[in-house]
Amino acid sequence: MAVDRARALALDFPPLTVTAERGRLVFFARATGQTDPVYTDVSAARAAGHPDLPVPPTFLFGLEMERPEPFGWLAGLGVDLRHVLHGEQAFTYHALAYAGDELTLTTRITDVAVKKGGALELLTKETTVTRDGEPVAESVGVLVVRRPEAAR
Repeated sequence: MAVDRARALALDFPPLTVTAERGRLVFFARATGQTDPVYTDVSAARAAGHPDLPVPPTFLFGLEMERPEPFGWLAGLGVDLRHVLHGEQAFTYHALAYAGDELTLTTRITDVAVKKGGALELLTKETTVTRDGEPVAESVGVLVVRRPEAAR
């Protein structure tokens, strides 16, 4: 069953507020191969002029997983999660975020495109991240939904 475009574009994602916890930042930095000690050592971060550990690049993407049932919206659109691929991700940064910052994520679906005669659907999701109402970053991600039944 194809994704109902109008329904997808009308989805309501309540804002999500998450604290950038220092331990998670260190874990993420190590897991993603960050070698700069400003991401793992508070003293090094402060020596470099930061008030605390800066949030590593792409960490903001993982914050979306803090939502209750982070993929529930896909199931609600009739998408079989076994047929979903992460197609692409892009970030625009406006300010650094740091350990202890309370970040608010506001998400919406901005496009549903059909490709390959309906065999692929591309869902574009945009998330704005703010701290105290000020922009920190925007994230744009594309999920690819494969529709095997349409490929026949």
